[in-house]
Amino acid sequence: MKLSKYYFAALVSFVMWGFFSLALKPLHIYPSLDILFYRVFFCAAIMAFVSFFLRRGVLKDSIQLFKSLPAGKKQQTALLILGGGVLLTANWFFFIYVMNHISIKAASFAYLVCPIMTTVIAFFVLDEKMGKWQWIAVSISIMSCLLLSYDSIADIGYSLIVAVSYALYLVSQRKNHGFDRFLVLTLQIIFSALLLLPFFPAYSGPVPAEASFYGYILVIAVVFTIIPLYLNLYALQGVTSSVMGILLYINPLMNFGLALVYFHEHINNVQLTAYSLILFSIIVFNERVLFRRRREAIVQ
Repeated sequence: MKLSKYYFAALVSFVMWGFFSLALKPLHIYPSLDILFYRVFFCAAIMAFVSFFLRRGVLKDSIQLFKSLPAGKKQQTALLILGGGVLLTANWFFFIYVMNHISIKAASFAYLVCPIMTTVIAFFVLDEKMGKWQWIAVSISIMSCLLLSYDSIADIGYSLIVAVSYALYLVSQRKNHGFDRFLVLTLQIIFSALLLLPFFPAYSGPVPAEASFYGYILVIAVVFTIIPLYLNLYALQGVTSSVMGILLYINPLMNFGLALVYFHEHINNVQLTAYSLILFSIIVFNERVLFRRRREAIVQ
């Protein structure tokens, strides 16, 4: 497959997310809610500036499109945008909490099962079809979950909460089409900031005085949120969802590797077996794309 600019954009975005723990882990001394507050506020301010001042044409066209919709469609669009903001905020909080207070392995596992969980939810909610090999892959991933729950019920519980919150976000946004994706994301993050703002005075800790805190938050907002999300949106213009699904696994695999090599987190035989099953289920789940490409390469 030719390495197109769209494929390269997708690849870079997931590689960037794979290094997220390097910026997040140094903030483990701060409460998870504080990290969430400042991340969302920084992202909302930056994205609002980009959308409302640098992309005025897109904003104007989107407003006109929204006005032209029937009343029922307007309500559905608004609910999808606002509901997506709630799910995205919940996912960020759960991920930060698991990464800093449970383990990086648990956080990486969440995004290993997330693509498969998304497909299962979409099967029941959106009536999307699943093939025989995909159901086999889901069964294998369930086996790995049972193994991990035997080793640590708390870890698998937290992992599934992270995975479900993001899976529900993805499924809900599949129905939200027709509008500029960056603008939709901007509105969702602004809504998240507005939701969190009333809780900030009561639930935030003392205002951090360390410049390093704001430096890491700025890096998280720009390098690990806005840029990779924008690259994802750009890549979707020329890359199929199957390719994006395969590349999605770069993120948790890199997190898992960093947990072992850089952060020296302990892993036992049960965990190793469970993660191996997840890797195997990924191959089985994507066998149509992986092995079809191989057959096409042989034919050529």
